[in-house]
Amino acid sequence: MASSKIHVVKKDTVVVISGKDKGKIGEVLAVNPKKSTVVVKDVSIIKKHQKPNKANMQGGIIEREAAINSSKVMLYCTKCKSATRISHKILDDGTKVRVCKKCGETF
Repeated sequence: MASSKIHVVKKDTVVVISGKDKGKIGEVLAVNPKKSTVVVKDVSIIKKHQKPNKANMQGGIIEREAAINSSKVMLYCTKCKSATRISHKILDDGTKVRVCKKCGETF
Protein backbone atom coordinates (compact mmCIF):
# COMPACT_ATOMS: atom_id res chain seq x y z
CA MET A 1 0.00 0.00 0.00
CA ALA A 2 1.33 3.41 -0.99
CA SER A 3 1.77 6.14 1.57
CA SER A 4 -0.51 9.15 1.39
CA LYS A 5 2.18 11.72 2.27
CA ILE A 6 4.91 12.80 -0.13
CA HIS A 7 7.98 14.86 0.82
CA VAL A 8 7.77 17.13 -2.25
CA VAL A 9 5.02 19.44 -3.46
CA LYS A 10 4.15 21.03 -6.79
CA LYS A 11 6.66 23.66 -8.03
CA ASP A 12 9.51 22.27 -5.87
CA THR A 13 12.92 21.88 -7.50
CA VAL A 14 14.09 18.27 -7.22
CA VAL A 15 17.02 16.13 -8.34
CA VAL A 16 16.59 12.52 -9.55
CA ILE A 17 18.74 10.18 -7.45
CA SER A 18 18.28 6.87 -9.32
CA GLY A 19 17.22 5.43 -12.65
CA LYS A 20 17.98 6.38 -16.26
CA ASP A 21 17.62 10.12 -15.53
CA LYS A 22 19.92 10.12 -12.47
CA GLY A 23 21.37 13.56 -11.75
CA LYS A 24 18.78 15.58 -13.68
CA ILE A 25 17.28 18.60 -11.96
CA GLY A 26 13.74 19.76 -12.68
CA GLU A 27 10.55 21.29 -11.35
CA VAL A 28 7.71 19.12 -10.03
CA LEU A 29 4.71 19.53 -12.35
CA ALA A 30 2.28 17.12 -10.65
CA VAL A 31 2.06 14.97 -7.51
CA ASN A 32 -0.08 11.86 -7.02
CA PRO A 33 0.00 10.85 -3.33
CA LYS A 34 -2.23 7.78 -3.78
CA LYS A 35 0.20 6.19 -6.26
CA SER A 36 3.24 7.83 -4.62
CA THR A 37 4.40 9.30 -7.94
CA VAL A 38 5.57 12.68 -9.22
CA VAL A 39 5.91 14.22 -12.69
CA VAL A 40 9.12 16.22 -13.12
CA LYS A 41 9.80 18.62 -16.02
CA ASP A 42 12.17 17.17 -18.68
CA VAL A 43 12.60 13.88 -16.76
CA SER A 44 11.40 10.42 -17.86
CA ILE A 45 10.40 11.54 -21.38
CA ILE A 46 8.19 9.05 -23.25
CA LYS A 47 6.84 9.01 -26.81
CA LYS A 48 3.04 8.85 -26.99
CA HIS A 49 1.08 8.07 -30.14
CA GLN A 50 -1.69 10.68 -30.25
CA LYS A 51 -4.81 10.42 -32.37
CA PRO A 52 -6.00 13.62 -34.05
CA ASN A 53 -8.46 15.62 -31.95
CA LYS A 54 -9.72 19.20 -31.65
CA ALA A 55 -6.72 20.34 -29.63
CA ASN A 56 -4.18 18.54 -31.85
CA MET A 57 -5.58 18.34 -35.40
CA GLN A 58 -2.52 16.62 -36.86
CA GLY A 59 -2.00 13.89 -34.27
CA GLY A 60 1.26 11.94 -34.47
CA ILE A 61 3.95 11.04 -31.98
CA ILE A 62 4.35 13.50 -29.11
CA GLU A 63 6.89 13.52 -26.29
CA ARG A 64 5.78 14.07 -22.71
CA GLU A 65 6.92 13.47 -19.15
CA ALA A 66 5.92 10.22 -17.45
CA ALA A 67 5.39 9.82 -13.71
CA ILE A 68 8.23 8.44 -11.59
CA ASN A 69 8.18 7.13 -8.04
CA SER A 70 8.56 9.83 -5.39
CA SER A 71 11.32 7.83 -3.67
CA LYS A 72 13.56 8.48 -6.70
CA VAL A 73 13.66 12.25 -6.13
CA MET A 74 15.15 14.46 -3.44
CA LEU A 75 14.57 18.13 -2.79
CA TYR A 76 17.25 20.34 -4.37
CA CYS A 77 18.65 23.20 -2.29
CA THR A 78 19.64 26.17 -4.46
CA LYS A 79 21.86 27.63 -1.73
CA CYS A 80 24.11 24.62 -1.15
CA LYS A 81 23.59 23.33 -4.75
CA SER A 82 22.89 19.72 -3.77
CA ALA A 83 20.16 17.21 -3.01
CA THR A 84 19.11 17.40 0.61
CA ARG A 85 16.78 15.96 3.18
CA ILE A 86 14.42 18.30 4.95
CA SER A 87 13.53 19.00 8.53
CA HIS A 88 10.59 20.96 9.85
CA LYS A 89 10.89 24.09 11.96
CA ILE A 90 8.15 26.06 13.70
CA LEU A 91 8.60 29.82 13.42
CA ASP A 92 7.71 32.40 16.09
CA ASP A 93 4.32 33.11 14.51
CA GLY A 94 3.39 29.40 14.65
CA THR A 95 3.85 28.51 10.96
CA LYS A 96 5.63 25.28 10.08
CA VAL A 97 8.31 25.56 7.38
CA ARG A 98 10.60 23.08 5.61
CA VAL A 99 14.32 23.62 6.21
CA CYS A 100 17.43 22.24 4.46
CA LYS A 101 19.31 19.80 6.74
CA LYS A 102 22.69 20.92 5.35
CA CYS A 103 22.58 24.71 5.31
CA GLY A 104 19.37 25.71 7.11
CA GLU A 105 17.77 27.43 4.09
CA THR A 106 13.94 27.51 4.16
CA PHE A 107 11.91 26.22 1.21
